[in-house]
Amino acid sequence: MLDDFFTRAILAGIGVALVAGPLGCFIVWRRLAYFGDTLSHAALLGVALAFLFEINITLAVFGVSACVSIALLLLQKQGTLSSDALLGLLAHSALALGLVALAFMTWIRMDLMGFLFGDILAVSKMDIAIIWLGGGVVLAILAVIWRPLFAATINRELAEAEGMNPERVNIIFMLLMAAVIAISMKIVGVLLITAMLIIPSATARRFSSGPEQMALLAAVIGSAAVVGGLFGSLEWDTPAGPSIVVAALLLFILSLFPVFSRRKTQTMEPVKSANEPQKGARS
Repeated sequence: MLDDFFTRAILAGIGVALVAGPLGCFIVWRRLAYFGDTLSHAALLGVALAFLFEINITLAVFGVSACVSIALLLLQKQGTLSSDALLGLLAHSALALGLVALAFMTWIRMDLMGFLFGDILAVSKMDIAIIWLGGGVVLAILAVIWRPLFAATINRELAEAEGMNPERVNIIFMLLMAAVIAISMKIVGVLLITAMLIIPSATARRFSSGPEQMALLAAVIGSAAVVGGLFGSLEWDTPAGPSIVVAALLLFILSLFPVFSRRKTQTMEPVKSANEPQKGARS
């Protein structure tokens, strides 16, 4: 019989995977992997502010990630730097600010490695409640904006012509990403969150014939990676968070073999217009 802490870890990990899978699909379709990295790096600044002002860490991380998302949108509109340069600037600046702030708070003793790489085996019942309730809200909002968000992903101009307001939808999507980063941080850590968003979605892409199917498969594959990674961690005494990512990687490698994959349809091809808002930001 599994110990309570291990059962809690599985429940928490599956909760994160169910949310990260569908959102990760849009990251893959839009080629926004570095955006996910930017938010995850900014999460450490949120941790520092949470300790400084004695507020909830999840709320602080969400607030900082949301601010970084809005800052990216505002800087893109100025058009002085390309989007990849802005992402690099925001990501490393937020990470450095977080580390410097933590260094100044000498009265605080904290497990920095736990925040960087996660500590899923230490999740509490309250953490599980936050993950499942917060994840449910994120999925509900994603379901509401699915059609305009996917339309904007395929062709931004067409979405604008149909009155779908892609800019507003993009802001909502970025806030959803910030929420996922906040609730996922304790599971795999700020440095591995992007992997959990991308790898299951990239794996599901090889088996899917449509966007909805890909989103569902990504959630299932992410859940399988969580279970496999945790049991592997228990068997070989390896870090739980990185073990989950390694399990996801192994599933992706298996999907590369022709016997496991199926031919992709045109729907799953990279979207040419996904980066058009970023192109407009280039000088």
